[in-house]
Amino acid sequence: MLSLKLPRLFSIEQMPQVFHEQGILFGYRHPQSSATACVLSLFQMTNETLNIWTHLLPFWFFMWRFVSTLRVTDILNDSYSWPLLVYMGASCVYPLASSCAHTFSSMSKNARHICYFLDYGAVNLFSLGSAIAYSAYVFPDTLVCTTFHDYYVALAVLNTVVSTGLSCYSRFLEIRKPGLCKILRVLAFAYPYTWDSLPIFSRLFLFPGESAQNEATMYHQKHMAMTLLASFFYSAHLPERLAPGRFDYIGHSHQLFHVCVILATHMQMEAILLDKSLRKEWLLANCKPLLFPQIAGAILLCLIFSLSNIIYFSAALYRIPEPELHKKET
Repeated sequence: MLSLKLPRLFSIEQMPQVFHEQGILFGYRHPQSSATACVLSLFQMTNETLNIWTHLLPFWFFMWRFVSTLRVTDILNDSYSWPLLVYMGASCVYPLASSCAHTFSSMSKNARHICYFLDYGAVNLFSLGSAIAYSAYVFPDTLVCTTFHDYYVALAVLNTVVSTGLSCYSRFLEIRKPGLCKILRVLAFAYPYTWDSLPIFSRLFLFPGESAQNEATMYHQKHMAMTLLASFFYSAHLPERLAPGRFDYIGHSHQLFHVCVILATHMQMEAILLDKSLRKEWLLANCKPLLFPQIAGAILLCLIFSLSNIIYFSAALYRIPEPELHKKET
């Protein structure tokens, strides 16, 4: 009978410090795992297994929804649906990138950083996709066709570039200045989200215009609540910080963060779909639609500059001396 030998797991004391996770004591994979061993770890209970599956399974769900929408959309002629398609495509990219990053991050120290650089780039692409959809369907009546609306997507592009660079840079401070690293990384994702959400905040709390008050409002509120909960788990490292070793495999904060992020995306998608449908007549009569060059240009600029950031910081990994990047200062 054929038998499959799963890779050996390690404790935190056996791992280089760059691989350490706060409150996680056991279940680490070999720090120089092969690609095959990384793939096999999907079917072995490690401290990364649920991090992978909590984004890999939703990727297929979001892909199914994306393909289903494509099938019923006249892509060439229905320009009103283009922002939705961009958003739904981006909602497939970030869970796939995240699951791949968690899968292959144990191949080496530098591979770990590069995997998460790509993950950060995918998250920021999703942020831009959200901004494009918000600009097309979610803006409150009072802010439609204002200067803020005109420059909203352009500044969202700039935010994604800065956010990718800041989040990548934060990894160079992970060992030497962990507190500053965490602050910069949280800031890198918090401020693009805040900018993207300004139309939602305005619509819910400042300008509840008639056409904007619909069934989507409840989903926007749920999306905001789940995003705040995800931010809490990401920042607080609870519950594993209170009981190190108890939540190594199931229930630690990064798994809970992943679940909350996916639920937030689901709520956001439902809200955008409802707004697109329910506000279509009003928006087409009162709002200038985003043109294809605007959408394509925004996505292209995001990809070019974010990838440039990733390439620059990946190259820097090999320029910086090993002790400076991976060892704690004495």
